[in-house]
Amino acid sequence: MTIVDNGASPPEAPHKSLLARHSLVFYFLIAFAFSWLLFLPGVLTYYGVLNAGPQIVGLLGIAGLLGPLLSGFIMTALSEGRPGVRLWLRRIVLWRVGLRWYLFALFGLPVVMVLGTLVRTGALASFQTLAPLSVVPYISAFVFMVFIGGPLFEEPGWSGFAQLRLQQLHGPLAGGLILGSLWAFWHLPGFLIPSEELADIPPRGTVLDFVVFALALIALRLIIQWVFNNTKGSVLMAILVHASWNTFYSAALIQLFPAPSVLGSYLNLAIAAGALAMVILVVTRGCLGYRHYQQGEEPDSATAAT
Repeated sequence: MTIVDNGASPPEAPHKSLLARHSLVFYFLIAFAFSWLLFLPGVLTYYGVLNAGPQIVGLLGIAGLLGPLLSGFIMTALSEGRPGVRLWLRRIVLWRVGLRWYLFALFGLPVVMVLGTLVRTGALASFQTLAPLSVVPYISAFVFMVFIGGPLFEEPGWSGFAQLRLQQLHGPLAGGLILGSLWAFWHLPGFLIPSEELADIPPRGTVLDFVVFALALIALRLIIQWVFNNTKGSVLMAILVHASWNTFYSAALIQLFPAPSVLGSYLNLAIAAGALAMVILVVTRGCLGYRHYQQGEEPDSATAAT
């Protein structure tokens, strides 16, 4: 017998545990609790409550990024068992999705980010050099970002677990907005430490900075969701889009356009992601490619059981 995943969870059995019956709620509780527990020592050290060294704070910060992945694995195992875990893992390595999606992730999204930056005052006048786009250094930064910067640790949870269920329960647009908002809120501990210089890479800043950052991430989540839905639920593509956004911003964009309006603000990112998200919403009439996901299952994204 072949069981084909169409994004919907099987009917809840009465004997299922509390965690399995409320898998989304517990997914976010576990992800936030694990991550924030490891993020907060850095905040407490900054304010003198703890005295952890910078290396320990850094290692804890990286470990904290594992929260979404670990929670996704735990809740998939509890709610769907081994077949669900096998499907969850298969999505992470689903790479046969069409060349155009790789081109969008690696080149299209950075182009949109540049366009969103050019509308900022002084950005074009501050243009420096194309050196940050040198192939080998950029690829090195990209690989580092995938494995250490968050995407590999986050997307198997955000996209591979939460997004599937949220868009099934609330529809693709509302589900994406909910996940994007929670994803942004997950970054809140970083904003409890003030920026020390304009070029600070970790998410930091004022309350207003957090609001702008959150708007950028909500829009980015809709973009990731659109790619995910159009690639048969490929978590790998979600990872690549997320990594491309992070890498191009930190390793290229702020070096290409070092204007204060770019270095000291997330507004250019919010403009870029927001404009692209609006175009996608209009073109897809708000469905964000969800019908393609529902209708596009193949053996690569199916769980076979005998």
